[in-house]
Amino acid sequence: MNNHLKGVLYVGVGAASYGILATFVKFANNNGSGTAGLAFAQYFVGVVVLSLLSFLFSKKNVAPTDKKQIRKNKLKLVAFGNFLGLTSSFYYLSIQYIPVSVGIILLMQTIWMGVVLEFFIKRHLVTQKKIIGAIAVIIGTLLAAKIFEVDAALNFKGLAFGLLAAICYTGTLYATSSIALELPLFTRSKYLILGGLMVTMLFWNFQIINEFDWWVYLKWGAFLGFFGTILPPILFNKGIPVIGTGLGSIISALEIPISVMSAYFILQEEISSLQWLGILIILISVVYINLKPKAKK
Repeated sequence: MNNHLKGVLYVGVGAASYGILATFVKFANNNGSGTAGLAFAQYFVGVVVLSLLSFLFSKKNVAPTDKKQIRKNKLKLVAFGNFLGLTSSFYYLSIQYIPVSVGIILLMQTIWMGVVLEFFIKRHLVTQKKIIGAIAVIIGTLLAAKIFEVDAALNFKGLAFGLLAAICYTGTLYATSSIALELPLFTRSKYLILGGLMVTMLFWNFQIINEFDWWVYLKWGAFLGFFGTILPPILFNKGIPVIGTGLGSIISALEIPISVMSAYFILQEEISSLQWLGILIILISVVYINLKPKAKK
């Protein structure tokens, strides 16, 4: 198997891992587990395992002149890790009020939010291609979120939490692609997840204590930690440098159908034809935005 195909598989499995999270959080909720305890357990397990991996496999030989800058970059990762923790908390809150199949669509508004962020940070004009793609994503979202379905009961609290999750996810993606790239894989992931754990503890505070249950931590914490905070960042960091950001973004969009299908089979959520049309429009938009034209000979 060549390296390019391996890169595609790494990113695809990482996207699938993210895609199943919300379904199993809601499944755990339906079986009596509180959201605060689940979120805390996910990040706690992630920090413990990534700290161990970082200790075992990350190189320690750093030049003295680099230590100050590296310390600063680690603090940046922790700060941006707050966005990751808030993404999970807002996302898990949103699916308490709306179906998982709608929640994932709201989360993926990061597609057009990323275009806006790029404009303000890099200070260059957004291409016509990205503007068209972003508008198409919004149209697809209106369909996939059941805006045009008369019998759909929209919960605006759930929609608001979903959009807040998307805003925070945009900050997370910026950090993972731009901050402290010189640090080893496990070290970068460890500090991002540590920031996520810290903000999760602040966000849920005493509710974590109220929902404290060792069985939840052992059962769901290990599962959510593995598929939410350990496996995806490792796979993305291994795959995206090989296949490139454009193709990586396209394959990462697999998170949408994976999430919708898992909600359909595990939670028995109904998916309408309009929703599938909206999802298809979003996926095509992601391909359109990121696919580079072949160079003319």
